[in-house]
Amino acid sequence: MNKPITNFIEKYFLHFNAAALVDAAKGYEKQLNDGSKMLVSLAGAMSTAELRKIFAEIIRKDKVQIISCTGANLEEDVMNLVAHSHYKRVPNYRDLTPQDEWDLLEKGLNRVTDTCIPEEEAFRRLQKHIVKIWKDAEAKGERYFPHEFMYKLLLSGVLEQYYEIDIKNSWMYAAAEKNLPMVVPGWEDSTMGNIFASYVLKGEIKASTMKSGIEYMTFLADWYTQNSENGIGFFQIGGGIAGDFPICVVPMLYQDMERTDTPFWSYFCQISDSTTSYGSYSGAVPNEKITWGKLDIDTPKFIIESDATIVAPLIFAYLLEM
Repeated sequence: MNKPITNFIEKYFLHFNAAALVDAAKGYEKQLNDGSKMLVSLAGAMSTAELRKIFAEIIRKDKVQIISCTGANLEEDVMNLVAHSHYKRVPNYRDLTPQDEWDLLEKGLNRVTDTCIPEEEAFRRLQKHIVKIWKDAEAKGERYFPHEFMYKLLLSGVLEQYYEIDIKNSWMYAAAEKNLPMVVPGWEDSTMGNIFASYVLKGEIKASTMKSGIEYMTFLADWYTQNSENGIGFFQIGGGIAGDFPICVVPMLYQDMERTDTPFWSYFCQISDSTTSYGSYSGAVPNEKITWGKLDIDTPKFIIESDATIVAPLIFAYLLEM
């Protein structure tokens, strides 16, 4: 098999963060070859950064078994699917003045670094259809997780009329087709979370129709217990709640549930440009996690201090050449 990415990084990525990338990729590969499962966490704005193209293929090829992502990443992949041509790229974003930013707001363009998400075509287009699904579930006395509602939205076909990119490039659609397990901690701070809260405030939907973060944690605890026989690795893109929430399931099971036979995470890699600093979770070195009962002394640990939009596609491409 021709392996251009593998050959390239093994030949030229020899030291520092480049070497850490190669080591982490090989460690990920070993986990899968040894029969371990892998959790991938998505922080930041990876969907808007269009990591979706290669991540969808990672899902289809069973290189990930469970995902933890922010509410923003959950919805922004679908927004890109239905409103791609309305996005505006701002390559000179470092030069924008407060007035420039205000002008973007008045045009309904919400900026994420060098990309603006269109308010009407993205947020409101989804809102019209997802609200109906929320209300239908409530009328039937049903409750679901945020990602399950999004799966229902995608699989219902109601968004097909808006598709502006090839459906195979949507990681959420790939995940929905597999009904891939997922946790979405802190979903309430996303746009769809805000919209859901507004309907609760207006008395049109009950808050209980949406399953909660505690229910996500208990689901994850059961999933981890049932799937950790051969180990579960942790591949973290960025920092924040998308990583901190799921990694805590191990000490919870071990310490709070007193299930002392709970295995530690069997692999850990974080891609982050957050440097080690005081009290920063994103900037904490992997060894700190040993003290919290998340990783073992011998857990393979990798940290790549670089831009995830560059590093993650290279590692995923390497895995697809396995």
